[in-house]
Amino acid sequence: MDTKLLTEKDIKEAAKIIKNGGLVAFPTETVYGLGADALNPEAVAKVYEAKGRPSDNPMIVHIGKASNIGELTPRLNSDIVTLIENFWPGPLTLVVKRKPSVPDRTTGGLDTVGVRMPDSPIALDLINWSGCPIAAPSANLSGKPSPTRAVDVIEDLKGKVDAIIQGPDCRVGIESTVLDVSGETPTILRPGIITPESIEAAIGKKVAVDPALYINRPRDVNDEEFKPKSPGMKYRHYAPKADMIVIEGGRDKVKAEIERLRGLNERMGNKVGVILFEEKAFIEAAHDFFARLRDLDREDVDLILAGALSDTDGVGFAVMNRMLKSAGYNIVRV
Repeated sequence: MDTKLLTEKDIKEAAKIIKNGGLVAFPTETVYGLGADALNPEAVAKVYEAKGRPSDNPMIVHIGKASNIGELTPRLNSDIVTLIENFWPGPLTLVVKRKPSVPDRTTGGLDTVGVRMPDSPIALDLINWSGCPIAAPSANLSGKPSPTRAVDVIEDLKGKVDAIIQGPDCRVGIESTVLDVSGETPTILRPGIITPESIEAAIGKKVAVDPALYINRPRDVNDEEFKPKSPGMKYRHYAPKADMIVIEGGRDKVKAEIERLRGLNERMGNKVGVILFEEKAFIEAAHDFFARLRDLDREDVDLILAGALSDTDGVGFAVMNRMLKSAGYNIVRV
C-alpha cells in the first residue's frame, strides 16, 4: 500500500486482515509496528515467528480509544487516569495489571500488560476498524534497528507478513517511553521522548528509573530468572550489521577521536560511517538515529563511529539507551 495512494479502503482492508488473524505492518508516530489481534494467541504467535522474537519478550498492546484500556486491565488508579489525560494519544506505554482475557503469548507470561494509544491517524483507524486491540512490536527482524520508514519494513518483512501499510516516516523516531504503573512507585522501564520530568510534573510525584537502564553492559539472555516487563530490557536490540563504537567525552575530544579512528580504519581498507549529532540536538537525534543506522547498513560500512549525547537530558538519555545497545555497549571514553 503506497502512502501516496493510501485510502480509507486500504486501511479497512488491512483491518480485516488483523480481524481474521493475520499480520499487518503499520506506521505509528514512534516507529513502524507489526500488528496482530492482541487477544488471539495464534495471531500473536505469528508475530514472534515473523520477527524471530524470543517468546518471553512482552508485546505492547495498542488501543484506538483511551476507554478501551478497560478491556485489558481490571482497575485504574488516579495516576493512570492523569497520565492518560496528559499523554494519550502519544508515545507513552503504561504497564498495568492484566485481565485474564489477555493471552500469555501477548504478555510474555507476565501478570501485567503494556498498553498505549498511538498518535497516528493511520494507526488509530487500523485499530478501530479492526475492532480489537493490536499487539505490535517494532516491524523489524528481531535485533535489527527499529524501522522508522516504510522502506525499512519492506527490507525486513516483505513476504513474511500479510500486508505492509506504506505510510509516512515516523515523527518521533524512537519507541515509546514505558512506565510501569502496576506497583506503588511509577517506574521507567524504557526511556523515550516523554521524560521522567514530564511525567512527574503531571502526576505530582517522583518517578523511579529501573536500575538496569544505568548498566553499561548487556543482559545475560540465558538468565531464566529475569523476566522483562518491557521490550528492550533483555535481548540484543537495534544492532546494525557493522561493528559500532560509541565515543564518549568532551565534544572536541570526541570529534578528534572519531577522526583518528576513522583515518586509522580507512588506511586499513575499512569503510567507516559516522553518526555525530549537534551537541543539544536531542529531538533530531531521536528522529534520525535508527534511520542513520539503516542507511549505513545499506552503504555496507564496516565500522560505525558514534558520538555520545549528554544523558543528563531526558531525551538524550533515551537516545543513548538505544545507541549503547546498538553498539553492544562498546564504549571508548576520551
